[in-house]
Amino acid sequence: MFSGKGGVGKTTISCCFARYWAKKFPQEKILLLSTDPAHSLGDVLLSAVEDEALPLTDLPNLSIQALDAQKLLLEFRAKYSHFLEILVERGSLADGDDLAPVWDFNWPGLNELMGLLEIQRLLSEKTVDRIVVDMAPSGHTLNLLRLKDFLDVILNSLELFQKKHQVITETFTGSYTCDEVDQFLADLKHQLSAGRRLLQDQQFTGCLVVAIAEPMCLAETERFLENLTTLDVPYAGIFINHILKNPEIDPDRYGEQQNLLNQFLKISPNQPIFTIPQQHYPPLGGWELDNLTGQIQKIEQVQPIYISPVKWPAKILPSLHDFVAEGCKLIIVGGKGGVGKTTVSGAMGLALANRYPERRISIISIDPAHSLGDAFGKKLGHETQLLTPNLTGQEIDANKILDQFREDYLWELADMISGEGTGIQSETSINIAYIPDAWRQIMSQALPGIDEMLSLITIIDLLDSNQQDLIILDTAPTGHLLQFLAMPSALGDWLSWIFKLWIKYQDILGRVDFIGRLRNLRQQVMQAQKKLKNPLHTQFVGVVQAEPAIISEHIRLTESLKQMGIQQSYIVENNYNSDLEIDYNLFPEQTIIHLPHLPRSVEPFERIQGAANLLFEFNTLASNSV
Repeated sequence: MFSGKGGVGKTTISCCFARYWAKKFPQEKILLLSTDPAHSLGDVLLSAVEDEALPLTDLPNLSIQALDAQKLLLEFRAKYSHFLEILVERGSLADGDDLAPVWDFNWPGLNELMGLLEIQRLLSEKTVDRIVVDMAPSGHTLNLLRLKDFLDVILNSLELFQKKHQVITETFTGSYTCDEVDQFLADLKHQLSAGRRLLQDQQFTGCLVVAIAEPMCLAETERFLENLTTLDVPYAGIFINHILKNPEIDPDRYGEQQNLLNQFLKISPNQPIFTIPQQHYPPLGGWELDNLTGQIQKIEQVQPIYISPVKWPAKILPSLHDFVAEGCKLIIVGGKGGVGKTTVSGAMGLALANRYPERRISIISIDPAHSLGDAFGKKLGHETQLLTPNLTGQEIDANKILDQFREDYLWELADMISGEGTGIQSETSINIAYIPDAWRQIMSQALPGIDEMLSLITIIDLLDSNQQDLIILDTAPTGHLLQFLAMPSALGDWLSWIFKLWIKYQDILGRVDFIGRLRNLRQQVMQAQKKLKNPLHTQFVGVVQAEPAIISEHIRLTESLKQMGIQQSYIVENNYNSDLEIDYNLFPEQTIIHLPHLPRSVEPFERIQGAANLLFEFNTLASNSV
């Protein structure tokens, strides 16, 4: 498995090693598989990539596949929904047909789950000998790896539902014979156990971390390694990409890289570290990828380098407009991983906060792999912290958001579905006390991705209540960003189902106050959805770099935003180089803003301040940190 911070070259390195192993083991069947929602294998290999494994022309023992998780999810439902409906009916007072929608919603997180189960199936059935997985960026990779725990909880709850059925049957017939549902549960439990063994067995699995020698990437990589250890997922080494070999090309960057390589060696004392040299052009296609593989070198020590004085680049017009003067309330910053979204988010927030000292402005990160604090050189968390007198920063803690949601809604919903508190026992007059707890277990794990939706509702509330004048969202990479933007529709569907269920069983369920609170939540969701599509309220600012894979992905993102009705007026081209101009015709409806290479050897806050000066036409921004 290849993972790491977004934009470091995971797909390129995955392709390199898949080709390398295919040549080294010609007798083996090798599969290169992408689980990233924003697939880019085809962009790197210069080859068509489908949702079914197709062999490469020059390496017939290597097949490539972009996992269609939605298709797998539909197949899973078609195969198992019958058993799931029976189980939830056995654990509730409602009919199975009424509870079927529990399994039908396209919650973010389910796609990744299908990918994990498919990898497990391929290995357990020995369809292939070796799988190279191009994973999503580190934050979502960790979410994917944690889904095994999610499934364990769901399985335990389903077993409790079946246990109720068994107890009732034994009570009235004196015996119990296992049925098809018991076999389904046994098979699912076996699959989960086998999958966990595969993920945690270092003889079969290794997570190879791809990074670049930049401070924010070092910090994220260190956190990622700590989480892999906690999850007992074997970690096999670090590949540090884009390393300069000639100090004369960019002395500032070269010096920073050499000094950071020493720090990478310190965080990985027991596993090897390899460097991959910077290429003049992105390596695309088989020959260039094979050539890049031959340039990878293992390192064991690096000499510290003296860094020359800082030189700031000149500002390049056009600049970003004054979002505050235009009345904008919410700016969503997005793009492919590693393009500089956090830097741009921070720079925009700092520039506008200094421009309008009387306004309250906040930068909020909803990326699971937070790096906003790293960008400002300050430890941030779930609670807002001052960055300047009128600028705050916050890194949303998904667990805290979900804990509050469970307390406010999910526990009572679990009791409602189970029939707890209705005064009516089961049709057999046997009270199975653990059924409400089983539903609570399901609800405690329910709705992956809802934390991001709830964060959006909270953000809209902050703006509507005038607690903040402008909020800038630092988002997850493209694939998960689109899932986040689609979340209002998914949550709205879920709430509609709850209302229909309550209307049918309201005489038994009661809980009028609870339904009233859910109606208020639904109104908040609908309001958030409207404001996302209102260009006077919300603007999307894209961030790109002049690399083919990045541009291709942003073209797809731009089209998706247009279909969703979300306004994107600006695209920031980060690390701008006049020798590598992007084709403006690719983005005819957007203004391209150029952000040149920023000096490396400066303090984080100074770097953000410099970027702020370069992005806007305001007068030079004074330092105003707290």
